[in-house]
Amino acid sequence: MALVDNLFKGWGGVLLGFGAGIAAPSLFPDAGAAVRPLAKRAVKGVLAAAEALKAAAAEATEQVNDFVAEVRAERANGDRTRPADR
Repeated sequence: MALVDNLFKGWGGVLLGFGAGIAAPSLFPDAGAAVRPLAKRAVKGVLAAAEALKAAAAEATEQVNDFVAEVRAERANGDRTRPADR
């Protein structure tokens, strides 16, 4: 039951924000023109951050794969010593 309670915790703010987003154009018709550039800048920032994170993750994955390949090659060549024995 705690899982279900935690699942719906915090939805009040989401629903409030969604409702405000729906009501805002009718309450403040001129605000859309002012908010649009800010929203576009925010989306561009999020996209740039996502691309940077994707590049960093790809680099980390490549380094780990290289490390694993190196260890496998050493094992295949008969290096079966434990790291503590070195």
